[in-house]
Order: sequence, then structure tokens, then C-alpha cells
Amino acid sequence: MTIARTICLGFVAVILLGTSLLMLPISVSTGEWNSPLVALFTATSAVCVTGLIVVDTGTHFSVWGQAFILGLIQIGGLGYMTTTTFLMLILRRRFDLRQKVAIQSSFDRPFRQGSRHLMRSILAVTLAFELLGTLGLFRTFASQYGVGQGLWLATFHSISAWNNAGFSLFPDSLVRYCGHWWVNGVICGLIILGGIGYQVILELFLWGQSLRRPVRLGFSLNFKVVMSTTLFLLVLGWLAFGITEFQNPMTLGGLSGPEQLLTTLFQSVTTRTAGFNTLDFGQMGDAALVVSLGLMLIGASPSGTGGGIKTTTLRILLNCTRSTLQGRERAVMYGRALSNTLIFKAIAVLMGSGITVGLVTFLLAMTEPQKFPFLHLLFEAVSAFATVGLSTGITADFSAWGQGILILTMYIGRVGILVFIAALIGDPSPSQVQYPEENLLVG
Repeated sequence: MTIARTICLGFVAVILLGTSLLMLPISVSTGEWNSPLVALFTATSAVCVTGLIVVDTGTHFSVWGQAFILGLIQIGGLGYMTTTTFLMLILRRRFDLRQKVAIQSSFDRPFRQGSRHLMRSILAVTLAFELLGTLGLFRTFASQYGVGQGLWLATFHSISAWNNAGFSLFPDSLVRYCGHWWVNGVICGLIILGGIGYQVILELFLWGQSLRRPVRLGFSLNFKVVMSTTLFLLVLGWLAFGITEFQNPMTLGGLSGPEQLLTTLFQSVTTRTAGFNTLDFGQMGDAALVVSLGLMLIGASPSGTGGGIKTTTLRILLNCTRSTLQGRERAVMYGRALSNTLIFKAIAVLMGSGITVGLVTFLLAMTEPQKFPFLHLLFEAVSAFATVGLSTGITADFSAWGQGILILTMYIGRVGILVFIAALIGDPSPSQVQYPEENLLVG
């Protein structure tokens, strides 16, 4: 039982538990037993913090069912290893070396010495921002739906936004709040903060504390790469959506200038694996869908609640390309040389993700022949793999085979393509064999 298999089987166990709960009559608004496929799809989407749905969450599920979905979102956002570690802290059990290594593998960082403090910090950050998000949304929802319903709506959407899940209790997601600056601002803030990762938030907090001291802490390479890339992609997506959709009467064409700016910014934020939408993606043009595909595939940042190949992977590959064009032998970022191991890992993530998305799109084209446009099938495949949850409105019309393919795709995207492959093939055997080098024509 390797670390990768422990993580993968842990997610499977949570998904199966969630499926069992969502099948119960108390989870369905009609009081009847739920469809196993609907329960499995919803549980997988919640645990994998994706947001793809085959039924309307607000009307199909009862309050109990919605609460179960919210719990699955929280577990999925924190991650299986984080949740397990937190339970061990409650039970006051000690960490052994294997569990510390598992935590390190989950976050891809050497936190072995401070695992307990890391878990407490992650939990504190999560609860703090989810509470702030609930308070921020409560006034708006309470004024429209009453105190009790407003509190539940604010809590549900705050947790869903922080974990980049995209589940909404409204049948149109957040389209009804297309021009609402406050709701859009709170949701965008939660999505961005949840997506940049706990390490970046904790590092920013420690930097703020160091301002009172004579010597200030410097930012790590991870912080610089994540923050700069996130800001660049947000601005790029903002401009791209505005250029491609401002004349579309079905999306931005009927909005005022300020509403167009707000709406395009929201789409730029949500395509980074959040899943909420204030525009109907089914009415968007092909150019806007292509922009969405690129942003979805890139996704959020490491140790965040989002998916995708991650912002750091993109920057590593771009810097390697630039170094090659400049004739350099080493890739350098912010005065730091990148190791070959890091570069190989980034290449493996990109190749594995590309192959998976291509294979999923091919299978969807086979199982859903001549029912949907190819671009829409590709959109669903990328959305599922990058755990985004955006859809052109065709997910519920997929066959059982198509929905099963999306279930597996969401699962692979959440555990990570490299972790999934490692779970299948096991740990590599160490080797001291070194082979001679030889040139090969490339390009």
C-alpha cells in the first residue's frame, strides 16, 4: 500500500460513503430513494470539488441532502490526507513517519517536522475565510429569502466558493446576480484565495507579522510564481472575455458597461476551476469557449482547492521554452535555477493531462454520437478533468456511459494525474544504471 494508493483509495471511500448518504430518502426532496447513478455522480462531483451536476441541487435534494453535499465538498476541498490528519489531531493520536510522508506528498512540500502546526493552520484559515464569506453573503440573501434560508444560502455558497466547488442552490447558478457587485466581489474573493493555496496565504500572513520586526521575511519562489501568474491570468481572461463576447446579445450584449466589466471579470475568475457562472456558457461563442478551455486547463495553484495543471506548471514550461530559445542550458526563475526533476515533473503533468483529456473527449464522442458539438464535448472533458464544473448545459443529457466517463475523469483530476498513475504502477524501483548520452533531432 503505497502513499499514492492510500490517497486514491481514501477518496474512493469518501465517494462511496457520500453516494450511500445521497441515496437515502431523507436526502431527496420527494422522500424517495435516489437514483444510484445520480447519487454517485453528485458525490463524486462534490468530493472532487468539481460542480458538474445532472440534477438541480436546490430542488432535487432536501436540506439533509444539501448538508451531505456540503460536507463532501469540505472534505474534498481539504483533501483526504488533511481531513484524516485533522481527525487524528482530535483523537490525539501521534503521527508516524508514513503519515508524515503522506502529508508531504499531498502538499508536495517538506512539512514533516511541523505537520501538526500545518494542519491547525490550514483548518484555521479555512474556517476563517468561510465564516467571513458567510457573513459577507448573509445580508444580501437574508433580505431576499429571510433570515433562516438566507443563512443557509450564505453558508452553502461560501463553502462552495472557498473550495472552488461551484455547487449552487440556485437553478441558474449565479446568473441572477450578474450585476450584483457585492455578491460577485465576495464570491470572487473566496475563489481566488481558495485557489492560490494555503502556503501562499500562510506565507503572506507571516510576512505581515514580520513587518513589525527589524528584519522582514522574503517571499519564496512559489509565492512569487503563484501570485504573478494568477494576476496575469485574471487580467488576460478579463480582456479575452470582453473582446470575444461584448457583441453577443445572448451574453454581454444586453448589459451596461459597468455590468460587462464585472461579468467578464467574474468569468475570468470562475474558469480557474471554480464552476460558478453569471453568464450562460451554452450561449457563448466558440472563441469565448476556447478562452475558457485554456483557463480551465491551467487551473489554480498547488495546495489550493482547485484543479488543472496548476499555475506553477505553466510557468516552468514557459521558462524552459524561453531558456531554450535564448540558448541557455538551465531554466531560471526569479534568480533561482530549476532542477531537472522539477522540469520532468511539469512535462509529465502536461503530457498526462493532455492524453487524459484527449482520451476522455474521444470516449464521449463515441458514447454520445451526433448529439452534441465536438467543442462542447471537449469543454465537458476539460471541465471534469480540471475539476471546474462549468458546463454548456449538456451534462444532464449524457447517457449513463457518458456520465460514468465524467465520474472517472473528475476523480482522476482531483487526486492528480501523477498520483493516479503512481497508484496504478506502484513505486519505481531504484536503479544505479547510467546510460550513455546520444543526440536526437528535435523540432
